[in-house]
Parts: sequence; C-alpha cells; structure tokens
Amino acid sequence: MTIPSQPDRAPSRRTALKAGMGLALGAGVAAPGTASAAPRGTQGAALARQVGTPLCEQPGDSASAQGLASGDLGIPYFREHDGSWGYVFGDSWTGPRQSGDWIGSPVMLNQAKFDSSGGTPISFTWAMPTGGAAGQLFDYRHNADNGYGDTEVSRIPNDCIEFGGRTYIQYTSVFTWDPPAGWDGSLMSGVAYSDDHGVTWHDYPYHWPGDRLGANQSMYGMWSFAGIDNGYLYIFSKRWNGGHKNTGDGGAIQLFRISPDEFRAGNFGAQENWAYLDGRWQWTRDVGPSVILSGNNIGEFSVKRIGGTYCMSYLDVADYSICTRTASRPDAVWSAPKVQIVGNSGWPASHWGKPQLPFLYGGYIHPGSAGATSLTLIVSQWSSDANRQTTAYRVLQYDGINP
Repeated sequence: MTIPSQPDRAPSRRTALKAGMGLALGAGVAAPGTASAAPRGTQGAALARQVGTPLCEQPGDSASAQGLASGDLGIPYFREHDGSWGYVFGDSWTGPRQSGDWIGSPVMLNQAKFDSSGGTPISFTWAMPTGGAAGQLFDYRHNADNGYGDTEVSRIPNDCIEFGGRTYIQYTSVFTWDPPAGWDGSLMSGVAYSDDHGVTWHDYPYHWPGDRLGANQSMYGMWSFAGIDNGYLYIFSKRWNGGHKNTGDGGAIQLFRISPDEFRAGNFGAQENWAYLDGRWQWTRDVGPSVILSGNNIGEFSVKRIGGTYCMSYLDVADYSICTRTASRPDAVWSAPKVQIVGNSGWPASHWGKPQLPFLYGGYIHPGSAGATSLTLIVSQWSSDANRQTTAYRVLQYDGINP
C-alpha cells in the first residue's frame, strides 16, 4: 500500500549538509511538536521511563559538556573492555541546531553506566578522543577525493560493535545527499577499527563499491551488527538510504555471518550467506545472500539480540514511522512490523495513539535494553522550516518499547 505524502514532512535531514559542512543555521526557532519526557509522579515506575527525552540541544546538558551540542544517530554499543557504553553520532556541531563549529562525522560520546529501567536518562560522561572535546574519529577530508575514486561528502556510521579488544564501525561514504530517482548516492562502504577503544582508527583496505563506483543499490551499503551467537558474528545489511531519498531502496534486507576471527583479520570473503538455494533456505558460500525482508523504503535500521530474542527497529520512510520486528533466531521468520513512534498522529489508523515525533528517523536499539519486551530506542530528529532554518538536530531516548 502506498502511503500519501504527509504535508508536515520535512525534506531530507541532509538538505542542510549537501552544500558543504560548517553551515551555521538559524538557532533561534523552537522545534514544532517536540516530544517530552514522561511525567514524574506517584503513578508508578512505568511512568518514569524516558519517552522522547532529548539527549542533546538542551542548555547545559551532558552532550554539550563534552563539546557536542547538536548531532544525530547516537548509535549505542557496549564497550566490553570496561563495561561502559559508547554512542556514535553522525555529522555534529558545537552549537545547537547545527550552529557553531562543525565537528565532523563520526563522533563518539561515552557513558559510564546505563540505566536500563529508564528511570534516569542517558548522560554522557566523556568523549573521544578527549573528554570534554568531542572530535571526528576518522582521519579523512570532507567534500574531497580521498583516493577512492571521487568526492566524499561525509562518512556516516551505520553501526558499532566491540569484541576481542577491538572496536568496529561500519560506515557509508556519501557522494551526494540528493541522488536522482533510482540511485542511492553513495560512493562506497567500509569498516574501520580501533585497537585503543575508539581513540585512533584504521580503515580495512577492502571497500564495497557504491552508486558512484558502479554498484548502485549495493546490498552492502548499510550494516547492523546483531551480535555474536553460536560462534558467528551475525550481520544484517541493506541498500544505502541514509538520506531517505533512495527511491530504489525497496526495503530489502539480507543476512550473512562470519567468524569473529575472520572478521578481525579483514577476511570478509569468508562470510556465509543466508540464501534460498535448491528449494530451501540454508547457510552457504555457493551464492550470495537472499533478500529476507522487503516492502516500503527503509532508512536507518538496527538489529540486536536482547535476552535471546532478535529485535529489529527501522525507519519506514513510506509509512513515516519507526517500526519493530522480532525473531527467535537471526535466520528465523520475522514477525510482522509493529508501528512504535510516528511522524504524525493522523492517518493511517496504525498511527493513532502512538508517541509522535515530527521529522523522525533512526531508531537504534540499545544493546543494554531492559529486555526483549522493553527496548530502549535512540531516535533522531531533523527538520527545517520553509526558509531552510533548522529547528531540531538531535537524538531522543524512548524506553519500554515492546516490539
């Protein structure tokens, strides 16, 4: 079913970025229809959860104390070496609403302890590479050819994971935020790693070509690390649609797995693929992965194993909502999509009564969530008015999400 365009929907969140970085945009306009934290009171613990609590763009907040006032994504991951938590942002600024100095992408803030009950919101306690001074993690130039065949506008993180003493970020290098119809606008995708827990980063030599390098709609554009299970690292991937303008996306998702040792060595050709072959689904290296899910166009997505259940969250670009699914195993049949947070509270009926956040995207599952029926989601918001004045560029926390 095709969902009609919503009149209050903003253009792509990247409209302000495509002309170049360091753009100081209007900082004095209040965001329309912004979400707020759940009320505190005597009604019970359930109401203490965070329901749209902003984690940046608030005067005096913990993000600005670490040098980041506005940014998006906030992809959470577990820092297993010391039990802390990391949050990886995309293009970020030192001032609210994309004002002040532009920091770059990706950027990381950290937290010593996460409250999975939702009783207290996420609070950042240090940044990378230096506490109190958030900086770009990767060493590359924006709006320049860094030796990969054409211009890189920005490198956008899609997911982060740490295991075996090494931290990994899978990213997409963006060529344009405004691709023609049917094109994804990417240059390539890659994996970077850090052996000092996020201070310095190195790029694996192999990259997956994107749109600009002749592989438009590559299914390796965006990854989500579901976790290590039964001796394998399970990875879901899809076409790049980080600008929400890839009309050829189609919502297709695929699944592959690889041993953690092979992944660490950069031997990505050792992956095994979940594919439909010879009349049945099976793990194989004989063919590439088969599409396991498809439908509406999908932006950012996240898959995590929470308490033995595989949980998926994603932005449904056509439905203008954050949806979730679950499965008992990564290679099992997934449940039907469940609408959780909506961009508008009107039509269709599946949006009625849901938490509303205009201009939403992202929706990353926190791996420290309380349980498979009580997820924490990190949701992004970006919007601009008719004069292209930015009114929100931030991440928000939602707890108690039952997928």
